[in-house]
Amino acid sequence: MSFDPAHTQAAYPVRFEWGPTGAAATAPAGHPSYAVVVDVLSFTTTVGVAVARGIEVHPFPWRDDRAREYAEARDAVLAIGRHEARRAGGGVSLSPGSITAAESLERLVLPSPNGSTIAAGLAGSGATVLAASLRNRRAVAAHLAAHLAALDVSEHGLTVIAAGERWPDGSLRPAVEDLWGAGALLAALVDLGVTGLAPEARVAEQAFRAVEPELGAALRSCASGRELVEADFGQDVAIAGELDADGCVPVLAGGSFTAAT
Repeated sequence: MSFDPAHTQAAYPVRFEWGPTGAAATAPAGHPSYAVVVDVLSFTTTVGVAVARGIEVHPFPWRDDRAREYAEARDAVLAIGRHEARRAGGGVSLSPGSITAAESLERLVLPSPNGSTIAAGLAGSGATVLAASLRNRRAVAAHLAAHLAALDVSEHGLTVIAAGERWPDGSLRPAVEDLWGAGALLAALVDLGVTGLAPEARVAEQAFRAVEPELGAALRSCASGRELVEADFGQDVAIAGELDADGCVPVLAGGSFTAAT
């Protein structure tokens, strides 16, 4: 797929885009760079909670026979759907709450149509891929700021990708919680002295700063938050809204997320 050069935001070292296509457009190939996936409800929140507990997380785009075979080949647990886990009386799912309740879990295959699909797609881009959420945005920002300071920004860069959700027809539904999550990371980077944000990235940063004083309430009342709360998964929304609760930096390498050293 080819993109209009203007749409790649290549004039700016720090970029912001949406979904798998936005990731493909703005994550530069051929140079070492950084790409951060943000999927607050709930892929990257769940990844952060899992990796902080020492669990190796493999992103996978589909939850079908391919995912089962992939998990079996890696002696890993395959996450199931939230509702499926509830019907079964328990089990590891995309719910971050299910991770906190899991015991003796070492490797997890975590499919999702949004954050996981984006992370898996970026794995071959040449970029260093990280997972960020509201919980670990300061830790990820500190990690990135230290590395960006040593780079020639004319050849390298950072892309922050808000995963978004899907409409029933499969098209991208921009999700405001991911705008806030991406903006939270970008705000932390700016606070650490990082410059060169694209206008798109500035909008995300300012969106977070505007909502920060009422973040918890806003997260519960936005469309995705209401969906989870009304389905009795309010705990997941509460976990996702714990700003700066986690110091773990999940980095994708060799097909799985583990903690950055």
